[in-house]
Amino acid sequence: MRYIRYALLALLAIVLVSMALANRAVVTVKLMPDALAGLLGFNLSLGLPLFLVILGGIIVGLVIGFVWEWLREYKHRRKAAVKDREVRKLEREVDHLKEQKHQGKDQVLAILDDAVPTHAERR
Repeated sequence: MRYIRYALLALLAIVLVSMALANRAVVTVKLMPDALAGLLGFNLSLGLPLFLVILGGIIVGLVIGFVWEWLREYKHRRKAAVKDREVRKLEREVDHLKEQKHQGKDQVLAILDDAVPTHAERR
């Protein structure tokens, strides 16, 4: 399985390098259209190789997608955290009740009592 992963990564690297070599032409990337830049009085422009523009767009899209999904799943993470706190609280309560039940008993009998299921647990 590891070799398949390495083969796929090598194939991806070959494709990306060949795409970069095929798209080395410098393009001008502008912040705003010329008409809007004329109204505002400034425009930022940068000359970059085309492959950097393409790969940069892909990376920016991935980052925006990951952040969007992380924000969208907030309510699910919050609900899971609340349930986790509730489970830990109930486990502490069960341990406390077991200690109260076996208080004053022999330790071996208390362990055996916990090991044998009650009538409600058998169902």
